[in-house]
Amino acid sequence: MSPTTDRHDAGAGPARGGPVVFVLDGDGTVLRCTAGVLDLIGRTADQVRGRPMAEFAATPGPWDRAADHLGSEPLELHTTLRHRDGTPVEVDAEVLPLPAGGEARLLMCAAPSAAGRRWTEDQSLIRALFGQSRIGLVVHDTELHTTRANLGSEFFGIPLPAKPWQHTPGRDLRSILVPEDAAAIEKQWRRVLRTGEAVIDWEHSARRLKAPDQERILSSSAFRLEDNHGRAIGVAAVFTDITEQYTARRRLALLHAAAARLGQTLDIARNSEELTRILVPDFADLACVDLVEKVIQGEDPGAFSAGTPLRRIAVAPGGGAWPAEMYQRGDPVHARDLESDALRDGQAVLVPDLADLGKRLAPDPERQRLLFPEVAASALIVPLRARGRVLGVLGLWRGRDRLPFGVHDVPLAEEIASRAALSVENSRRYTSELRTVETLQRSLLPPAGVEFTAAETAGTYVPAGTAAGIGGSWYDVIPLSSTRVAFVIGDVAGHGLGATATMGRLRTAVQTLADLDLPPEELLTHLDDLATRLAYTEPQPDGSAGGVVGASCLYCVYDPVTGRCAMASAGHPPPILTSAEGRTRHVNLKPGPALGVGGMPFEPIELHLGPGSVLAFYTNQLVAHDETSSKSLTRRLRESLHAAVEAGGSPADIGRTAVDRVLTEPAADDIALLVARVRALPEGSTVAWRFTADPTVVGQARELVTAQLTAWGLEEMAFTTELIVSELVTNAIRYAGSPIGLRLIKDKTLICEVSDPSQTQPHLRRARLTDEGGRGLFLIAQLARRWGSRYTPSGKTIWTEQALGAVPEIPLDFF
Repeated sequence: MSPTTDRHDAGAGPARGGPVVFVLDGDGTVLRCTAGVLDLIGRTADQVRGRPMAEFAATPGPWDRAADHLGSEPLELHTTLRHRDGTPVEVDAEVLPLPAGGEARLLMCAAPSAAGRRWTEDQSLIRALFGQSRIGLVVHDTELHTTRANLGSEFFGIPLPAKPWQHTPGRDLRSILVPEDAAAIEKQWRRVLRTGEAVIDWEHSARRLKAPDQERILSSSAFRLEDNHGRAIGVAAVFTDITEQYTARRRLALLHAAAARLGQTLDIARNSEELTRILVPDFADLACVDLVEKVIQGEDPGAFSAGTPLRRIAVAPGGGAWPAEMYQRGDPVHARDLESDALRDGQAVLVPDLADLGKRLAPDPERQRLLFPEVAASALIVPLRARGRVLGVLGLWRGRDRLPFGVHDVPLAEEIASRAALSVENSRRYTSELRTVETLQRSLLPPAGVEFTAAETAGTYVPAGTAAGIGGSWYDVIPLSSTRVAFVIGDVAGHGLGATATMGRLRTAVQTLADLDLPPEELLTHLDDLATRLAYTEPQPDGSAGGVVGASCLYCVYDPVTGRCAMASAGHPPPILTSAEGRTRHVNLKPGPALGVGGMPFEPIELHLGPGSVLAFYTNQLVAHDETSSKSLTRRLRESLHAAVEAGGSPADIGRTAVDRVLTEPAADDIALLVARVRALPEGSTVAWRFTADPTVVGQARELVTAQLTAWGLEEMAFTTELIVSELVTNAIRYAGSPIGLRLIKDKTLICEVSDPSQTQPHLRRARLTDEGGRGLFLIAQLARRWGSRYTPSGKTIWTEQALGAVPEIPLDFF
């Protein structure tokens, strides 16, 4: 029995001290007893000596007529003694017979039943703990040698005695576990010895020296053992093998990370990089993603075969830099037949020992760069396969200080690779859609740089970073009659393919209306009517009016002969003007309502531009964010344009500089910027006359025209030009009246204009043989390369264009 300091027991009433030894004679009289009898029955040793034991016992026992109970074996019994205060005291007793020949015949050791029961329970608990095999229990001394353990040699790799709770020959952890695992555990146990602070549920690796390639994870709790004086005598550790749970938990964590992080973007490169970051360092020490070139371009990868071009699009080293001897990020990758066949079959390739594989394969520098980093000992190559097509390959490597890849790693890698392949495929399809929309958008825009007599222009189009952001931002430069030019910029509400198609329709409508030579405000009125009609006749599937309603457009006409510039806006911000003198400001144009909204007229503005003035038309997305940043970006755009114009760059340079300075991050919406530097016709390139509606002026007009063409060195064009002027002036005299204007413009073509006060448009027709007239416009159409008419504030102007130096043939059937 073991002494105890407990004073109470939950099931047997108050405890009565510790064990007491009684020495009895043959009659059962107490000869001697220990001092603990006072605590047990409330009497001192002197009060007990010389008195029969039966006086202190509540039940009969071997002390009654002790000589009759003598034998050779000890006797264990449970009995009740009587305390001095009358309360019963239950005790567990062991009675030993003493050798004959002396006065003392019995030796009885009695202890309170509660203390004995606890001592028995303690012994049973220790035996149970060391006897079971589901929970590990190890006791170390202060030198961390193993003194007791409950698991056999298959666990520790050392022999244990039949009763391991008694004693285990001391061995340190380094003779059982691999050095790095043993060192980590010893560090923790020494801290427990030093501080007395327990370690609870610490998860750690515990690979055995006998099987270092087998991963084993333990969950341990350790506490310090102390003697009765509080001095450390060792460390006890309780542990369970959680390798399976740890593997399952790690698998779930990786799958959860893959589900949460893959596919969050539609960028192929970022998805690939995210895949490598998920796997390194938790699953591998090195990871890379090689994709088929066509996939990166957004195209269908087609059938995978040997020689299919791949490109390394993402790498992730566990620590430090990516190995220099391997393919680097961005490099084209060349897979050999062996690797290509494995990828085409869609099966993962497991290489537990790279050194062994290297010995079996013929030396090949390309294969070395593909499969054999110097720091790696094992590899796992997994194809990225989605919808029956191989999109690329995921390469994984582990170093020599880590367990090599095994068959249990393949399903996890394949499942994560499958998720990644779907995200890459979605990204590829999105990239294809993005490029389709962007290609359509760009195909609907004019050339970036256009040069006319009236102006030198350059357009800048910046697509949005996503297909959802690409909308209907557009610009146009339209040549008009008489060397004039129209600048157009607009933006369609909405995004995507529908907005791009709507933009194309509006641009076509503007070009058609521009051919009528309408003033800006009238052209926008017609365009607004078209937008309203389209909204009612072609609603969207969801019942909405579509992107045509709410679209914005600014239309500007510049005349290089007069320097006159007229513009009007339908919900579009005014352009920024840098005058020939170097002053930069926003044009004081009040935008009207957006297209399709209606209800308000479009107010035009007219200004005079000197040669060299620069107009910058932009869509609102270039500067439109929140209210505060919009003001700042608008000011930055104005300052950037001013600085670029002062630097003397071309319109293309000015546009690039402005966009680079204002657009500091990828655009959420597409952006258009049109920069135009206006010009004036050279001096002496234009001449004009005014006539009254008198038939005699027709001959005078012919003479003036002939003289001017001679001065310009275009004598060979005199005859055809005289015919054109004669017909146009004659028609003006006959149908319109005074005043009649005649103007010649020498440009890349010879332009002839006749103006009159009538707003009746001429019509081309073929005269019959019996008709006396009606052949004038038909003749003009045969002589001129182009001809047309436009309304003016005071009437109309009929104009013709002839190629310089060209003398057209007059058809014989005309006469």
